Amino acid sequence: MSAEGASGRMRIGVIGVGNISAQYFAHIPGLPNLELVAVADVNEERAREVAGQQGVRALTVDELLADAAVDAVLNLTIPAAHAAIGIRALEAGKHVYGEKPLALNPAEAEPLLTLAAEKGLRVGSAPDTVLGTGIQTARKALDDGAVGQPIAAAIHWSAPGHELWHPAPAFYYQPGGGPLLDMGPYYLTSIVTLFGPIARVSGTATTSSRNRVVATGPLAGTPIPVNVATHVSALLEHQNGLTTTMTVSFDVWKSRAPLFEVFGTEGTMAVPDPNQFDGDVEIAPASTREWETIPVSAGWAGAGRGYGLSDMARAIETGRPHRASGELAFHVLEVMDGILRAARERTVVEIASTAERPAPVPLDSTPATW
Repeated sequence: MSAEGASGRMRIGVIGVGNISAQYFAHIPGLPNLELVAVADVNEERAREVAGQQGVRALTVDELLADAAVDAVLNLTIPAAHAAIGIRALEAGKHVYGEKPLALNPAEAEPLLTLAAEKGLRVGSAPDTVLGTGIQTARKALDDGAVGQPIAAAIHWSAPGHELWHPAPAFYYQPGGGPLLDMGPYYLTSIVTLFGPIARVSGTATTSSRNRVVATGPLAGTPIPVNVATHVSALLEHQNGLTTTMTVSFDVWKSRAPLFEVFGTEGTMAVPDPNQFDGDVEIAPASTREWETIPVSAGWAGAGRGYGLSDMARAIETGRPHRASGELAFHVLEVMDGILRAARERTVVEIASTAERPAPVPLDSTPATW
């Protein structure tokens, strides 16, 4: 199936117009190979409101999936619906790009990729933050030997919990949420981009006794049931032998996190927050052990959510792999599932899947033309 409609652009239908959708709507108009044509949501009133703001059609989910004017579905539903909506879109002959995680677990995600392969369709998945200048500059510097041979990486991300700012945060505390499946994809996608796939994992996971309550919006004061681990630590061994330690938590009231560092034989690198598209890359070489900010050298400048979808459209047009791929997202999902299984079973879990490092992004290249 072609990526393009008569306009020469991939025509996008969005399913799910919650909080994250605003970030996609802010960037899609600036991506010349994408065209937003319709939106849908289980809350049809909300879909009509957003459609009016964006100047597109409001459809039901069934109508959008059946619409011949939609080439690809941007799936921004809650995690529990990611796989089901993705499969329905593929069955309707449409490419799919979704928010992270790809699904709730690998068993749920595998049919999605199998169906896409059978139909010759593409599956893409967030995060695409790794395509910005932050992670791409770090990757180029590491590949150029800026800290010598990388030995290990250390990651720490923490927060008190999304209920303090999100108006409807309950899904963050159900399967598919928690700090690991919510924030883990940013860091895990980054370290696979930097160092390649992960071979085995171990970990610990705990759920605190804190009572969670919605703090803002019309649901303020509503208790939140918690059915996920709220503090997770993991040890990851990459296929190339490099190790990464990672902690993600919804239980930390104050911290200097996020922290993302790479330790090499000739220095240390501070990698910027992979939840952002840009940020300073700093290196402390062995010769001085003083932090130096290095110049931006790679990545899409000014990128935002939607760039991975635009890259997928360009990849379909040119017949190359896209960077924010379903295969990469599946590998990250299996790693996260493996960490939680390792924590439950108190064992080391071998990761069966693999994923190629995505192609690097040259500085100032744009997805629609590169």
